Amino acid sequence: MHFFGYRGSNFYAEGVPVQKIIKECGTPVYIYSSKTLKRHYEAYGAAFAKVPHLICYSIKANSNIAVLKTFANEGSGFDIVSGGELFRALKAGAEPKKIVFSGVGKRDDEIEFALKKGILMFNVESPEELAAINRIARRLRKKAAIAIRVNPDVDPKTHPYISTGLKKNKFGIETAQALKEYINAKNNLRNLTPIGVDCHIGSQITKIEPFIDALAKTRELLKTLRSEGIDIQYLDMGGGLGITYDTEAPPHPSKYGEAVIDGTRGLGVTLIFEPGRSMVGNAGILATKVLYTKKGSEKNFIIVDAAMNDLARPSLYGSYHAIKAVKESHGEEITADVVGPICESGDFLAKDRILPSVKSGDCLAVMSAGAYGFSMSSNYNARPRAAEVMVDGREFHVVRERESLADLIRGERLVPEGRRRRK
Repeated sequence: MHFFGYRGSNFYAEGVPVQKIIKECGTPVYIYSSKTLKRHYEAYGAAFAKVPHLICYSIKANSNIAVLKTFANEGSGFDIVSGGELFRALKAGAEPKKIVFSGVGKRDDEIEFALKKGILMFNVESPEELAAINRIARRLRKKAAIAIRVNPDVDPKTHPYISTGLKKNKFGIETAQALKEYINAKNNLRNLTPIGVDCHIGSQITKIEPFIDALAKTRELLKTLRSEGIDIQYLDMGGGLGITYDTEAPPHPSKYGEAVIDGTRGLGVTLIFEPGRSMVGNAGILATKVLYTKKGSEKNFIIVDAAMNDLARPSLYGSYHAIKAVKESHGEEITADVVGPICESGDFLAKDRILPSVKSGDCLAVMSAGAYGFSMSSNYNARPRAAEVMVDGREFHVVRERESLADLIRGERLVPEGRRRRK
């Protein structure tokens, strides 16, 4: 069942007309479906029900605390990449022992915060990071559980900006070097406890084969580590399963689950997964209002009040997002670019798109905007960030208020005007 769709000519989010949300909250506005969030979590849970596992939602995809609370209530763990994400997870009721800390650049204060809160483990990405975690754990008189993120040099066949498992990527440690670092941690870094292996190869992956290729390499490393007396309890497969934006046909979590369960049979580990996009991507839309239309000799333009600061993916990656009219029309269609007000030629939400002929004041829904939408938004051009709304059945709640103009300068200070210096 889909929870965004038309009822008659009106576009709905679950049981609420999107036009009603727009009327009360304005535009641009992000709208999330709680039923879709729960359905996606349940799909992963069912896929791995037969084996010990932990689903750790990847907060970077969408960090709104209402979204996090929805997953926490379902029993989810969390994958974090900053102290700020740890703070958000805890505010949403996350269990520290269900949190893994990934990312290539963990600061000392972030490591200390995580150690004090007692997270499950750190996914370590460099030898210097291993030394840093050991140093901080020793100062705090704690033991830090760690996994090393192994770079398996597998091509995930995705956009190069979101590929993470190749030798040329900044992430992880190559397999041979990782083995040496595990042995070093076991023998010399007394405040570390190696308990896992981590492998994440990219995002928006639409085929199972790259995951299986990475798993085969990681499986061999795990066996070698155990032969060295290192007790590996967790295998973190990362995230990366894609969603349908346009014509993509990614595998269902159940098919992914079958392949991973088969590939890890006999290893005796708890599997960890870090889905992000596939949990929230199709659970959210961005509603925007048409400001103007403009016809040129070569292009038609639909100018809307959402922009690249609200949804960066089209400008950043050339990404496709379907666009639907909030009030469906079966009249004339046009081919147009949907663009925002920002002073950049790269400020667009869609190019050369066939859409209903619209006029000023009409509203559009940008689909599949739940992942890397608001979480990547900014105040570029001094634009207040959008409101966020959670729909639950026939009710909806504002889960982040629209920023005000005053919010734009919160924390800023003018330099005091002192006396002129004497010559």
